[in-house]
Amino acid sequence: MDMHSWYKEQTVERFLKYAVIDTQSKRDADRRPSTPGQMELLRLIRRELEEMGIPETVLYDEGYLIARIPASPGCEQIPAVGFMAHVDTAGDVSGKDVKPQMVCSYDGSDITLGSSGLMLRASDNPELQECVGRDIITTDGTTLLGADDKAGAAEIITAAQYIMEHEEISHGPVELIFTSDEETGAGMDCFPVKDLQSVCCYTLDGSGRGSIEAECFYAVRADVKCTGVSYHLGRAKGRMVNAVTMASSFIRMLPQSESPESTEDREGYYCALSIQGDVEHADIQVYIRDFDRSQAQRRANAVKDIAKAVEAAFPGGSVTVEITWQYENMLEGISKHPAILETAEQAMRTIGIEPRYTSIRGGTDGARLTAMGIPAPNLFTGGNNYHSRYEWLCTDAMAEAAAVVTQIPMIWADRFREKSK
Repeated sequence: MDMHSWYKEQTVERFLKYAVIDTQSKRDADRRPSTPGQMELLRLIRRELEEMGIPETVLYDEGYLIARIPASPGCEQIPAVGFMAHVDTAGDVSGKDVKPQMVCSYDGSDITLGSSGLMLRASDNPELQECVGRDIITTDGTTLLGADDKAGAAEIITAAQYIMEHEEISHGPVELIFTSDEETGAGMDCFPVKDLQSVCCYTLDGSGRGSIEAECFYAVRADVKCTGVSYHLGRAKGRMVNAVTMASSFIRMLPQSESPESTEDREGYYCALSIQGDVEHADIQVYIRDFDRSQAQRRANAVKDIAKAVEAAFPGGSVTVEITWQYENMLEGISKHPAILETAEQAMRTIGIEPRYTSIRGGTDGARLTAMGIPAPNLFTGGNNYHSRYEWLCTDAMAEAAAVVTQIPMIWADRFREKSK
């Protein structure tokens, strides 16, 4: 079996095994990780790594797994490099009872998603044309697939297996990092960064073949609390202040032209993510995103101004806003270390892929790790249409992603030795 076929077989087998475990994370849960399935998958991954002969694996109660591959003989002084993926799936669409559908030798036509009545249309997914003649994994239309980010986990572990089975490979220390609750934005809240040895890290949480992402949004969360006054509805005139009505007014004042539905590329937005409450108390959670820090701050200030306007329109009621900066644009940290991106580019070109840079209209655990002082750009996994019933994955791109992960520690070691001369 040639190397590409081996990578493909191993990554697909692992991914299909991981995909059926329900690891959907839950926003605002009072436990870490937020759902038990995440620990189930982390324990499975730990067993696999131990069976490969990796001598050090640490599973943290908060839902983190760190494993370490020792340096090959003579490479002990080379700085450690890390690879990271998250095990949870998004809450946007059900992640329970996932039934992956394999499409062999894709012919370029529309794909029927099980018996759901949904179609993965070629006209809506131009990336499919790059996969004609290749194998594709899709959903059956009833759930998401979980390529985000179980594909990344499968690729990292497959690369680790290759490194462990080939003693001739020259490399420094390698850390394998698996996190939970990334999709809720809380993935790094309790991360034991002080235990990490890596000087840089690569997340495997991107999408199409060959992509490198070194830039993401600045992310802000605004927690808005509307407080009203309750009275019997029959005697409410001049007395009752309805917090639900206040919250509705607040949301209407957010500019629709600056919403996720109305923006693309490098345009930022506001998103009213949730609303809940009653006459006395209504809470809104608003996400603010922008590639420019000053624009993100402008929107945060605008939310406060809207709150004041709503409060003024409803005498007797009150509106408070709490602003939380969730993560930074990782370009700030990564741009200071050009060798990290150069190494990823070289790894891709070594296996015949021309790298392409894209910006993340979102964020990753790598963005937060970068803010903690460990630069962590994002690499492709081969997945597409994340967080939806139309999610799909190219198996050849999975194999290539695993091969890139294998190449990076070798190139990293060569660069360090060359620099030390």
